[in-house]
Amino acid sequence: MGLSLHPLLRAGYRLWWRLARRLGRVRPATQPDMGATPGMAGVTFRVWAPHADLVAVSGDFNGWSTWRHPLLPAGGGVWAADVPEAAAGAAYKIALRQGRRLLMRSDPYARKLDGPFRNSLALARPTVSPPPPLALPPREGLIIYELHVGTFNPAEGRPPGRFADVIERLPYLAELGINAIELMPVAEFAGDFSWGYNPSHPYVVSETYGGAAGLAALVAAAHARGIAVILDVVYNHFGPQDLDLWHFDGWQENGLGGLYFYNDWRSRTPWGDTRPDYGRPEVQRYILDNVLMWLDEFGLDGLRWDATSYIRNAHGHDGDAGSDIPEGWRLMQEANAATRARRPARLTIAEDMRGNPWLTRPEGEGGAGFAAQWDERFVHPVRAALITPLDEGRDLAAVRGAILANYDGDPWRRVIYTESHDEVANGKARVPEEIAPGDAGSRFARQRAGVGLALVFTTPGIPMLFQGQEFGEGGWFEDTRAVDWGGRRRGAGLWRLTRDLIALRRNRTGMTRGLMGRGVNVFHLDQAAGILAFHRWDRGGAADDVVVVVNLTNRTVVDHAIGLPRAGLWHVRLNSGDRRYGVDLDGVRCPALVAEAAPRDDLRCQGRVTLGPYAAVILSQG
Repeated sequence: MGLSLHPLLRAGYRLWWRLARRLGRVRPATQPDMGATPGMAGVTFRVWAPHADLVAVSGDFNGWSTWRHPLLPAGGGVWAADVPEAAAGAAYKIALRQGRRLLMRSDPYARKLDGPFRNSLALARPTVSPPPPLALPPREGLIIYELHVGTFNPAEGRPPGRFADVIERLPYLAELGINAIELMPVAEFAGDFSWGYNPSHPYVVSETYGGAAGLAALVAAAHARGIAVILDVVYNHFGPQDLDLWHFDGWQENGLGGLYFYNDWRSRTPWGDTRPDYGRPEVQRYILDNVLMWLDEFGLDGLRWDATSYIRNAHGHDGDAGSDIPEGWRLMQEANAATRARRPARLTIAEDMRGNPWLTRPEGEGGAGFAAQWDERFVHPVRAALITPLDEGRDLAAVRGAILANYDGDPWRRVIYTESHDEVANGKARVPEEIAPGDAGSRFARQRAGVGLALVFTTPGIPMLFQGQEFGEGGWFEDTRAVDWGGRRRGAGLWRLTRDLIALRRNRTGMTRGLMGRGVNVFHLDQAAGILAFHRWDRGGAADDVVVVVNLTNRTVVDHAIGLPRAGLWHVRLNSGDRRYGVDLDGVRCPALVAEAAPRDDLRCQGRVTLGPYAAVILSQG
């Protein structure tokens, strides 16, 4: 039998490494970071490719030769070398040989890609100057606004928009009272139109949106206005389109993704067979380094992790221990610990949607360590109450449960909302559109949407809006359709209501401190009348105690008796049925309440309240 081809090739490759070193074309690596790191000795290239027989860099500095600059084995499947002929800004590809096969790949750690062939660029770290840090508002004072860069404010209304277009709207958001924006994913994806949840190059900021410089400029501009920036990141899967990580070094099993991915039943996700292999230390490092890149290099104030249920379980749900992915859980723990070590005030949010309290428990107790999670126990019952056509079909007990829900007694561990990118697409629409299909600007749609906003901003939790919700955007979300800013004028009443609710939520008047407190008691629920009332407080007392009363029927309710926590005069701080929130509203006036010392609803006092149809009233003393 003759010798197999591979041993002969490998022997030849080893001779070539030694010759390249002797000729001075490559030298042992002097810098430890993965990817390409420019320095005094040229550029250090470092890549993980354990199944390759030879790895080289091919670039504009060597006429795109796939042989001239081989990398040297550095242990653990890593290949690395200093290339003196390369300099900062060099364009290159990773050339991998497996037997006679030649694979040309983009660098997994590349911060920028260039040209039609998606060449990687060797850029200095950081690639941009991090903006000055922002003192993140405490969770009880945080108001999040979720937006999609491509459709939020594109030039001339034609997506895709850019980071610079978002900057133009920051004064508008500040006027509304927003102090945090949450960007849907901005890592490089296939094509120009996407929600962003299909990252093909996790370290590259989408050039469609303006690249790394554009993101840094947005963060700096937001911070200058006191607005924090949170970014959605996707680690439950990669791609699946335009994915150089697929079969990166030529190895795979079972026809699956190879080195960076599970190659068994754990590979499957609803978005493709591309779940990262969290059990490989190198893949875990790849994700952890990415987390720290967003935080350190761009000065972001927090990260929202997409679909964490699919990181911790192959099928994305609880009650199926045989499908759990414990290494995925450990990844989230390590990432959250590393985030807090960098800056404790930074916020990490899980989009798990399973109501699992372990997501927001500390790592030392076995939890995943997220600061908060999107709360499906709020959005689903509240949306159902708003969009149900018949008044008698509204489940006030479910709304009460949504108001009272928390994680381990801490209401600030949840993000609450009635609209998000998931809730207004994929067969679902905006709340006003669900209420009145094709007539989202109708009075009924605006009234009930206004009650939903009142519940979001008066319930314990971190409130969140989705772009355009503040003025009643209709239809549903698409990545090819821009926000209709003409609706800002048509929905001016709803916009004013949102602004006033945010001001009360943030206690800007000094009379509603209780909306920033943990205390909550749903003390009155009259299913027949459609009336629900609850008490909010921090320390209690005048200018602290807040009472919220909601009418979820199309009837005016006059002199409805409710309990009150304290005697004396209760002022109306907001009435969503007031005509200042819409000239066509009923305008039913709710006079101030005089609470008498007579027990009701298990409270010491009582008073009588008047509400218009589909209206919310906020009361406080002082």
